[in-house]
Amino acid sequence: MSIQVRELLANGFGELRYEPTAKRIRAVLGGDTVVDSTRALLVWEPRRVVPSYAVPAADVRGDLVPAGPAEPGPGEDVGVALPDVTARPVLDPRIPFAVHSTDGEVTDLVAAGQQRPGAGFRPAGKDLAGMVILDFGAFDAWYEEDELNVGHPRDPFHRIDVLPSSRQVQLELDGEVLADSSRPALPFEPMLPTRYYLPRADVTAELIASDTKTWCAYKGQASYFSVSVGGRLVPDIAWSYTDPRHDAVQVRDLIAFFDERIDVRLDGERRARPVTPWS
Repeated sequence: MSIQVRELLANGFGELRYEPTAKRIRAVLGGDTVVDSTRALLVWEPRRVVPSYAVPAADVRGDLVPAGPAEPGPGEDVGVALPDVTARPVLDPRIPFAVHSTDGEVTDLVAAGQQRPGAGFRPAGKDLAGMVILDFGAFDAWYEEDELNVGHPRDPFHRIDVLPSSRQVQLELDGEVLADSSRPALPFEPMLPTRYYLPRADVTAELIASDTKTWCAYKGQASYFSVSVGGRLVPDIAWSYTDPRHDAVQVRDLIAFFDERIDVRLDGERRARPVTPWS
């Protein structure tokens, strides 16, 4: 009898999950530190793929004002496909914090002279009694110890291995070659498809800078590019990190494309397009 580790991890996907962290967690609002805790937890509501911070209510420097019970949880029609993780649609970070998938009480936060509606959530059940889950986006900044955190709390079970490779990578769209390289950098991340980060000199498509920016908790801020294919503009199909965080310094200034939207040939073999929230 054996079980794939990924299946083991996915078994609890529909449950409320938590993990203590030894890190000091702080949140800033209006220039004031309004959360300061060495007793924080990482909490995943059912079907959530990234965690939120939860702290004892006593570690919040403000008032948590009850705002009523959470609305009924999202149905199976809410979420996006991530078949490598689970057959159920996942609640990725684009699904707002206000969409709760477990029972509990919603609270407003009044702190630093501001009111943030729905910024707190007290889950039902004795395991997390006295804790309040906080909306990462309701605060101006978060710190793990003295390091600024971005995007969302980092999952302690998530890691990135960026490895150099000599495999031949060809990227195409509608029969047009976008890139051809034998020197990709490959980030391996659990639950995510392998991306192909290529030197800009190996990208044959014209990259048109976009105003779009996104944040990854592990890699930092990404800047996006569009390309012209067959006379049509394909927006935000590629990205790059000019100042990556320490988890991914090896991809600095390299270019990656959404494999979900293009055709990838790896060592001459065409790969199936992955299905992810970015499909």
